[in-house]
Order: sequence, then structure tokens, then C-alpha cells
Amino acid sequence: MKIHKEGATTILMALIFAVLLGGTSRYFGAPPVLYWILFSIPMGLAVFFICFFREPKRTPTGDSRKITAPADGKVVIIQEVEEPEYFHGRRLQISVFMSFFDVHVNWAPVSGIISFYRYHRGTYLAAWHSKSSTKNERTTIVFKNEDGTEVLCRQIAGLFARRVVCYAEYEKPFKAGQQIGFIKFGSRADVFLPLGTKVNVAVGDKVRGAETIIAELAAPAASTASAAENTNQ
Repeated sequence: MKIHKEGATTILMALIFAVLLGGTSRYFGAPPVLYWILFSIPMGLAVFFICFFREPKRTPTGDSRKITAPADGKVVIIQEVEEPEYFHGRRLQISVFMSFFDVHVNWAPVSGIISFYRYHRGTYLAAWHSKSSTKNERTTIVFKNEDGTEVLCRQIAGLFARRVVCYAEYEKPFKAGQQIGFIKFGSRADVFLPLGTKVNVAVGDKVRGAETIIAELAAPAASTASAAENTNQ
């Protein structure tokens, strides 16, 4: 396991602050108890940041039809909703909430090219709030797989999150399980799928980004018809 590049500056600043605060208190002759308090608080934060920005090695299990979790965390929403930004129609939403203790790396849920990308500035409602997907700071990324099916993934900043990092670029190809970004300090990742998609998880399930297959897209109508014809021959 290694430290994610998005955390390098934050961790370095915490370590420098710990050294400066501890060194200054020692230089001015602070009592040992005060010295250790002043040194331990920023050092404790540095340790927390090291854990928070960890980047585990994952073995992707998805492809252009198997949808993998876009993040580590707990499934908090599975429902049919109106998706107003891109599809302008009904879609199946699966949402994964990331707590402080979860890995905050985000992974592509499906293989395909980026057919749409947009960043939105916004508020900072709690990530589990129903309106966070339309009110909070967020990015919207649409993947188009090899048969033209589109899957929308949305990175949503939470109550304490203040930056959504996204590596998506228009028409850039991604493989399922490839990193697409990072959200700092509490957040949520939503996936919007075509109606009729087979769901493999339930609300409350813990999932691992890039590895847990949360859903499977239905076979394209043309492929299904072709398979039926071949069977009848």
C-alpha cells in the first residue's frame, strides 16, 4: 500500500507544523508536558492523513458490462430516480457513502470512453443528504461502453470535503477499475444505470472500489436477438 499523490502536500504540511511547533516550544523552554502536547497534536493529524490518503492495490473485476463500485464504503441508496443533468429521464441510482475511515480514491465503474464531463461548484451538505447530488460540489462523468450504453458516475463532496479531484477528460478511454479521481474528507459516489440493470448489492452492504461488482448491464437488444437466431438454427 502506498500514499496517494493527492495527500502529499497535506501530509508534508502537518509534519512540518509538528516539527516547528515542537521545536519552538522546546526552544522557549516549555514544560515537557506542554511540549509533548504541542508536538503530538499535529503529529497525530499527520498520522491520520497518512491513513486517509492511503492508496491500496486493487485487482479490477469489471468490464464494459459488469459495473464495479466506484469507491469503498457502504451502499446507502438503490432506487429509480429522474436524472436531470444528462439523461433527462429515469435511471437506476446506486450510491456509495465514504466515511472518514474509507479509502477515498475513486475508480471507473465500467470500461468505456468519456462522452460527457462537467464540474459543478456547490454547497457542502452532508454526503448522505438527498439533495447533495444536485447541490454539493460535484463532478459528472459519463462512460460510453463498446455497445453504446452510457453509465453516469458522479463524485460528490460531503459536509467536510472541500475538493473533488477528477482525472476525466472528454473522449478519454478508461478501463473499469482505473482511477478517475479522489475526494477529500467524507463524500459519496453515485452511479446511474439503465432501467433493467441487474443489481448485485443491497442497501447497507459494504463494497470495495474496483472489485465489488454492484450491477450487471443487460445484454444489448441486437445481441440478444442474434443469439436467439443462432440458437434456432
